Amino acid sequence: MTARAACAAAFIARSGWDRARRTVVAGDASNRRYDRLTAPRGETAILMDAPPDKGEDVRPFVRIATYLKGLGLSAPAILAEDALHGFLLLEDLGDALFDRVVAATPDTEETLYNAAIDVLVHLHAAKPPPLATYDGAAMTDLTLLAFDRYGATATGGTEGREAAQEALHTALTPLTPSVLIQRDYHAQNLIWLPERDGPARVGLLDFQDAMLGHPAYDLCSILMDARRDVPPALQRAMLDRYIAAAGIDDKDAFTAAYHALAAQRNLRILGVFTRLCVRDGKAHYVDLIPR
Repeated sequence: MTARAACAAAFIARSGWDRARRTVVAGDASNRRYDRLTAPRGETAILMDAPPDKGEDVRPFVRIATYLKGLGLSAPAILAEDALHGFLLLEDLGDALFDRVVAATPDTEETLYNAAIDVLVHLHAAKPPPLATYDGAAMTDLTLLAFDRYGATATGGTEGREAAQEALHTALTPLTPSVLIQRDYHAQNLIWLPERDGPARVGLLDFQDAMLGHPAYDLCSILMDARRDVPPALQRAMLDRYIAAAGIDDKDAFTAAYHALAAQRNLRILGVFTRLCVRDGKAHYVDLIPR
């Protein structure tokens, strides 16, 4: 048993789950991994293993989860915590990820996306907690990953980098950050919980990198998804649903912001996916680049 495995086992025992069966649920683009613990009587929980020596920190997850639950949203409850060693025991929200549910029952797609948009309306109506700001300068810098990682890897150069930097900075700087953005709000991070009511029907995951940003950011994250095709008609309907429900006065300006942020986000992701493949050896992310 490795030292890390022994540390995990000790945390599980302290949390009262030492008799549970442990199975891998998933890893993600970070160094975190998730296991499901199943107790002898069938109760389940999720173990988050986030090694601090690899740059992980569970405290932002705990802080944002507590805030979201305080708004009546379905972030996982924190059942046990060891921030020093990077372990959390979380409420198990199940396996009904949006992309799986829609693949199995395509006629539910609009219902699920309606619910996801309603979560954003509910969240954006609340006062955000103190957060770092995802402003024009920060967004522009991260967009340059498309040139420094993808462009350099694909072509050996970074042609167009300076012109893109200037154009993006001009487009993004006027977009005022005003709400909590989860920054990875998409169909593989949302869980369908139809037994709950209202916005709580959507289980939320992977929000620990939340920042203060523009309200259109998480919209483009889910509607221009890098991981699945969202039909253009559904994209337009959901954008209109948000604009109407959030009481946006200038639809044209908001729509322009939505498209600018979608360009920023997807350029950044192009660089991130390349980095995950080339630097971290996670080759499957290349499959998502054509989208």
